[in-house]
Amino acid sequence: MMNNTSGMWQKVGGPLTLALVVLFFWGGWQLNRADSVAEGEETTTAVSSPASSATAEPTYAPGVLPILSDIGLAPEPKPLTYQGKLPQHELQTYVVKRGDTPNAIAAMFGIQPATLLGGNPRLSEESNLLQTGFELIILPVDGVLHDVQPGETVESVAALYGVSVDAIIGYAPNNLEFPYRLYPQTQIMVPGAVREVFVWNPPSLESVRGVSWEGRNVRPLVVGTGTFIFPVNSRNYSQYYWYGHRGLDIALPEGSSVFASDTGTVTYAGWNTYGYGNLIVINHGNGHETFYAHLSSINVSPGQIVYQGNLIGLTGNTGQSSGPHIHFEIRLNGNQDDPCWYLGC
Repeated sequence: MMNNTSGMWQKVGGPLTLALVVLFFWGGWQLNRADSVAEGEETTTAVSSPASSATAEPTYAPGVLPILSDIGLAPEPKPLTYQGKLPQHELQTYVVKRGDTPNAIAAMFGIQPATLLGGNPRLSEESNLLQTGFELIILPVDGVLHDVQPGETVESVAALYGVSVDAIIGYAPNNLEFPYRLYPQTQIMVPGAVREVFVWNPPSLESVRGVSWEGRNVRPLVVGTGTFIFPVNSRNYSQYYWYGHRGLDIALPEGSSVFASDTGTVTYAGWNTYGYGNLIVINHGNGHETFYAHLSSINVSPGQIVYQGNLIGLTGNTGQSSGPHIHFEIRLNGNQDDPCWYLGC
């Protein structure tokens, strides 16, 4: 009996011992795992904020991978951008009084007459606005007050007016700081700049005669005397010649007679879209041309020869005109001269 028991123990003792050893180590591993989980939960609880701990962990269906949303590199909803200082100008105004002249007004404020255009761009297009009651913007220094357009830079504005970049940056009220950005719908001062005045040129003798002479100019059928008479029977000057107004304005009632200031050939007679209204231009065949603008009636036609003192039209208030008057110009080789040099105003 003893022998049988001893033999049976020898058969099962080895495997049983091995099983006990495995069971021992497996139980210890389970205990260590439970302790680690418990420690992890405590740590998570300690560092979690109240808001995060209150939110339940999301659950996912078996076999479905979660979609992760990483916004760690997303930009700020309102990123900061550079905003420079805006220009701040202190401008004066002046209401034109009877008897004022551009030269006198400019001298009153210590600026050049051309600077009146720099602060009043409409005058470069409609010089007849410079009448009694008109309110002028007076700039503190000679130059142009420029309206900044989208895409413009200090360099492009300087090139537009032919001045240096330093002149614009150096003018303190412009408030320009590096990187010297310009902002649309603001105004910057361009010191030393002069606003250009548009000049319309009439047809040539070739266009009305259609015949060339020695390959140069049309040989005039008639040449003027070289002297000029007043085109109207009035000396009521409403505006003299200056940079922004290259002619002489004489006020008088509508329908007054207008005479040819000298002998010549009519090169233009009709409506002019550049502010002159009804206009007559006479080429005098010696480099001189005369202009008679804002007429109410025209009595000549292009190509017609007229003689000094001939009736050519009637005064009016057409085009860019602020009242009944005649605008009279004398040009020499295309250059607008002061009519008073010739007429002795």
